[in-house]
Amino acid sequence: MAGNRSIRNQFLTQLIIASSILLIIFSTMLYAYIKQSVYDELSQQLVNQARYIVQTFPDYNEGQKIDAKNLKNALQITAKVIPPPHHFYSSIEWRERKENGKYYIDLIYPYNFKAQTYLLVSKDITNVIQMLNKILRSIIIINLISLILIVLYAFGLSAMLLMPITRLTKKLSSLNENFLTTIDTKTLPEEFVPLGESINRLINRIQTFVKYQKELFIGAAHELKTPLNVMKLKNDVTLIKKREPEKYIEALQLANKTILEMNQMISSILEIGRQEGAHFELPQTVDIIDFIRKKGEDFSLLAQAENKTLTLDLEPQTLIGSIQTTLLNQILQNFLQNAIKFTPKEKSILLRTRQIDDYKIKLEVIDEGPGIDESIDLFAPFKRVGDAPGAGLGLFLAKSAADAMGAHISLKNRTDGKSGTVATLIFTTTPQCELPYR
Repeated sequence: MAGNRSIRNQFLTQLIIASSILLIIFSTMLYAYIKQSVYDELSQQLVNQARYIVQTFPDYNEGQKIDAKNLKNALQITAKVIPPPHHFYSSIEWRERKENGKYYIDLIYPYNFKAQTYLLVSKDITNVIQMLNKILRSIIIINLISLILIVLYAFGLSAMLLMPITRLTKKLSSLNENFLTTIDTKTLPEEFVPLGESINRLINRIQTFVKYQKELFIGAAHELKTPLNVMKLKNDVTLIKKREPEKYIEALQLANKTILEMNQMISSILEIGRQEGAHFELPQTVDIIDFIRKKGEDFSLLAQAENKTLTLDLEPQTLIGSIQTTLLNQILQNFLQNAIKFTPKEKSILLRTRQIDDYKIKLEVIDEGPGIDESIDLFAPFKRVGDAPGAGLGLFLAKSAADAMGAHISLKNRTDGKSGTVATLIFTTTPQCELPYR
């Protein structure tokens, strides 16, 4: 069964069979052409001789033989006058016969219409048959030699064509989570470059995933260990001696607060696990602009509740395309939540989309907050800005979702002279059709 799944074995078998069939067909056609050409030449010669006899010797009687020595260019033929053969329906008739180990070709040609006699012209074609047999044997021998060469050529060609695949297979088989290196596509044939690039993108995603997982585990252990140590130390200090009931209540309240914060952090970590399942979500064909508009309108109400303004500037008006909606929603939700969180009251937030080309959309959320420190990797897990509450995993989740979508995500300060942050997502979609503007 393993041999049946081998690309090389299948290629060898199909190439040898196809080449053999073509070789047999070509050889058969070649032999048939040679034989037909020889017979056509003989036939034409006999017809010319018959016409010459009819014109030169018009008075021979039935049964008389014509002396070939008296003929011009007789070509070793024998000729005699015969009565009409049985079942003779055409003006000329050909037949081939074997007699005393020799081969002959006969031409029956009209001779005397009044006497109803015909001319029988015969020629010994034994040498011709022997020549054709030699040609046939030569063709068979050449075919056998060609078949051997075809097999050798098939082995060499299959090895050459499968060399890039073999190299890729060896490269991939040696990869693990501790040894991930990209493939040098410059050494690959042009046809395998897209495959190599796809594998490199997959390797980069795996590297990013492994890196984020390590950072997440280390950060989670650190973030959970610190409040537990503080809570334990506070309890130990409280239990050293008897204290007023208010002190115990204060210690319990602090413990409850710390437990609540850890619960929130654990919920964020669980959200990461749920999001990993969304990475494999099948793209859905939706109106992407309408999807963003509805999410923006929902967060507009939340902004109004905090005395802030969320403005939508979405272009084009509609665009039907395929997108992983869960991942896009995760990113958009994080952008808007952070913008509302860090924007002061009576300030505004702008949600803007622009179509870069037929396949790319640029989504921006621009706030009027204090801005960010661009030297810090805010997409790393447990990175917090200012005194705002949270586990510091929101942007980490957004970056992970963008990587799964093959999108580009960034955070920059505004460059228009105002304070604030510009959160940008550039993602690719596969448009089905663009609807008319409303």
